[in-house]
Amino acid sequence: MFPFDPSQLDILSRRQLMHRAAKFCFGVSALPFAFQTAAGAPARTAGAGGKAERLIYLFMTGAMSQLDTFDPKPKSDVQGETEVIKTKIPGVQLSEHMAGIASMSDQVAIIRSLNTTTAAHEQARYLMRTSYRPLATTKHPGLGSWMQKMKGRISKELPPSVQIGGGVGPGYLGAQYAPVPIGDPAQGLQNTKSPAYLTDQAFDKRMALAHSFDSGFRKKATKSSKVNGYDDLYTDAIRLLRSQDLEAFDITKEADDQKSAYGETRLGRGALLARRLVERGVRYVEISFGSWDHHNQIFQNVPEKAKELDKVVTTLLKDLSSRGLLDSTLVVIGTEFGRKPKLNQNVGRDHHPAAFSSLLAGGGIKGGQAYGKSDEDAFYVEEDGVSVEDFNATIAQSLGIPHDQEIFSPDGRPFTIGNGGTPIAKLF
Repeated sequence: MFPFDPSQLDILSRRQLMHRAAKFCFGVSALPFAFQTAAGAPARTAGAGGKAERLIYLFMTGAMSQLDTFDPKPKSDVQGETEVIKTKIPGVQLSEHMAGIASMSDQVAIIRSLNTTTAAHEQARYLMRTSYRPLATTKHPGLGSWMQKMKGRISKELPPSVQIGGGVGPGYLGAQYAPVPIGDPAQGLQNTKSPAYLTDQAFDKRMALAHSFDSGFRKKATKSSKVNGYDDLYTDAIRLLRSQDLEAFDITKEADDQKSAYGETRLGRGALLARRLVERGVRYVEISFGSWDHHNQIFQNVPEKAKELDKVVTTLLKDLSSRGLLDSTLVVIGTEFGRKPKLNQNVGRDHHPAAFSSLLAGGGIKGGQAYGKSDEDAFYVEEDGVSVEDFNATIAQSLGIPHDQEIFSPDGRPFTIGNGGTPIAKLF
């Protein structure tokens, strides 16, 4: 987690933003806005497969209810007040709150058999985002950092990965693989312009002075890979701050009808920003949307959130398709676990990791299908169980990243993006 609230990023000064983001990466005054050079981008492994070059991940924090979204059980007593609607997929129904997605169901793949043993929010989010359970001795990288490591960058100026509202850091991969954090998508990257009195020449002089102050420290730390990247991090960050491509972060440049289509909500603005970013060469954008932790009055609280998600997702898919980007952009809806089917005394649903749902679209995913099956109450997985590791291996497959290729941490331990998971072949 971030050591500061990402929602407050828009009010940080330019210096504070650079300093705090650097500490998030590895605790020294260097920036996470540094990216691999094009020459340093690793080659794709032959035969890895997958059409996606970009990923937009909508992460539903708090644990989204499967019964009230993608896996309703209308014949069960546990369904409650949420009605169901038909889709274009024979025999598949969705919650009444997902009317837009139902109308586009021939373009999406719904997974109804995700399961895990982790029922604590923080640990489950970490697992979903990294494929690994938290360890005291190791910080694992998230999907955005893996993408940058394995696929390199597209844009020479923009960062390879961006997180809107939070996520996990680059872990053992190092600061150069850290996503750029955005607090408020409506504000984009704030405080990127220097005050009038601080010209580029004056700024460069200050940087040179700071470099001279650090020279003694550098001589003592020449063998530290973290410190060795210090100058490159600042150089790339400054290049970004001076780039005309910064306007990719400014959704006010969008037409009013586009902004209206996505909606004036945080999720809508985040998805619009995500589309702008991937269109201009950002590989990975994660948007956190919460909270779905509905222990109380679920039938009062879910409809608004679910309908907002439905509107944003359908708008995003149509927008990407109209721009010719959907085939090369994987869109994912994920969450940390599901909700217990039986209502509690507060008319809510408690934590339930044994069965939950997700959605995939674009990026070579075969639409018009629901994969896996939960039992009659959406309590247990009945057919084609999907582990978190399988899910992330499937994402990797779509992205053309070998799910079993090992990357070694600084202490020599091998890790893979899917942690032993197997891609779901039927989804392609």
